[in-house]
Amino acid sequence: MTEILAPGFEIARGVWRHLDTLDVTALPEFVPARGLRVDLACLTPKGEIWIVEVKSSLADFRADQKWEGYLPFCDRFYWAVPADFPSEVLPLETGLIIADRFDAAILREGPVTPLAAARRKALSLKIARTAMRRQLGWLEPDLGLARADG
Repeated sequence: MTEILAPGFEIARGVWRHLDTLDVTALPEFVPARGLRVDLACLTPKGEIWIVEVKSSLADFRADQKWEGYLPFCDRFYWAVPADFPSEVLPLETGLIIADRFDAAILREGPVTPLAAARRKALSLKIARTAMRRQLGWLEPDLGLARADG
């Protein structure tokens, strides 16, 4: 039986697979601050924090009014879109990843805007603790998930 996945999940999956080849880890659906939820929060081997926002269609992109609010929470920001997405509408000052469910390619690096050391430490700890709580929730459903994003 063929598994049917939402287009956004398929794009995120391809990005996740590609980032793994770069030794970059990614945590889906991360809340860096109240009222914000990013598609992928990523940690590089150097400790950089990247945010990847997945857009499966032009309508999906046009409906996103929060993406600029994510910039203070990352060193680099990327859009991940399918190959047929009209990428010329994406801001040039952001990174661009083309993806399908199997792989991705970084076509444009997101410019580096280094986080302050204190914010980097706080976000890195929050990403790690969120990932650990989610894992605990999978192993022990009574624990972990209730505070996965807290």
